[in-house]
Amino acid sequence: MEAGHSQGHPAVPPEARDGPQSAPRTPAGPVATVRSPPSLRSPHVINIDDLRRRARRRLPRVVFNYVDGGADDEVTLRENCRVFQDVTFRPRQAVAMSSVDLRTRVLGTELAFPALLAPIGYLRLIHPRGELDAARAAGAAGIGFIQSTISGHALEKTREASTGPVGYQLYLVGGRAASEAAIERARVAGFSALYVTIDTPVAGLRERDFRGGMRELLGGSFASKLRFLPQFVVRPRWVAGFLRDGGVPRLENVVIPGEGPMQLIDVVGALARSRVTWDDFRWIRQAWPGPLVAKGVLTGDDARRAIDHGATGIVVSNHGGRQLDGASATLRALPEVVAAVAGQAEVLMDGGIRRGSDIVKAICLGARAVLVGRAYVYGLAAAGQTGVTRALEILRTDVERTLKLLGCPSIAALDGSYVDGPFGSR
Repeated sequence: MEAGHSQGHPAVPPEARDGPQSAPRTPAGPVATVRSPPSLRSPHVINIDDLRRRARRRLPRVVFNYVDGGADDEVTLRENCRVFQDVTFRPRQAVAMSSVDLRTRVLGTELAFPALLAPIGYLRLIHPRGELDAARAAGAAGIGFIQSTISGHALEKTREASTGPVGYQLYLVGGRAASEAAIERARVAGFSALYVTIDTPVAGLRERDFRGGMRELLGGSFASKLRFLPQFVVRPRWVAGFLRDGGVPRLENVVIPGEGPMQLIDVVGALARSRVTWDDFRWIRQAWPGPLVAKGVLTGDDARRAIDHGATGIVVSNHGGRQLDGASATLRALPEVVAAVAGQAEVLMDGGIRRGSDIVKAICLGARAVLVGRAYVYGLAAAGQTGVTRALEILRTDVERTLKLLGCPSIAALDGSYVDGPFGSR
């Protein structure tokens, strides 16, 4: 089966094609170079796993396990990464090229290379500047950042921090009124796309979080937090930043009418009360005039349903292996979704991205771009904005090197003829 990269531009209504009227345009041209500090460069940090080890050294165990863990036996979490090994490259040799073009367009916005930073909850718990540092690093690298509903910094501050496109990921936490208010804030602030997560009717059983006490860390009594003292003693830099930031922050973008911002407590119960249905897409589509993306799709049938209900983009995602353990790895599900969409919407993918070659394989199998999650969060945990910058440097350089080794001149030229594999090849 050939999975080319010829999705074309989706058929969307004119008013949605360019996003909200106030959304800034990403300028074409060279991307500003932001160098990471020597301590984060080679030979100290060569790949994403090096950043993961640094994140593990900096974060208390309970917080690192939240970042690193998945649901149940973590089969899907591991498979998301492993499945890239099943796809092999078919390089074209003796091709002369001095440079390659990494640019692509996603939802009407040009990106310097085909990646966006995925929405991750609790970023302010991982690093005090959380979303702000991630958005700054993404903008400096010429790519997009997507802010989670479960975030500690206000939408307006995040939009101001980035020079690139910024999207908003929507959970219906707090009810429809709170969600509509957040959607309007995102529109006015200039967010470029709305990503609606559809795979959380309940939260997955993330056993590391339960055993480690994530619930107690976020919302328990002072006495219940004493169990973390041994972890805090050996992680003084994280503790100092956490205390200077005021402790557990509130959800600045979930404002309950008459109550103010929701407390950043464990959101398992809140998610169960705020599941998204296809009917919700009707009022969401009315509230949001720009690109609307369904995130959490793993089958062709759901991809077609999303388009029928107003989605202009699809994210093939299993929530990073954090929801239904045993669900398909996203790279394996990607070709089915691409075939079902048949060019009617742009298809993105997340899950398991650790190297630039992973990004290239996803593009060959039909993705327009990928969402990078844990790879950048490890960098954020290790060193804030400079850590995210280093993660993006690693991935971008990997993508460029991979294209040159493939003998491929550009991201736009990638297609299924450059790969072999059991679920999508030439």
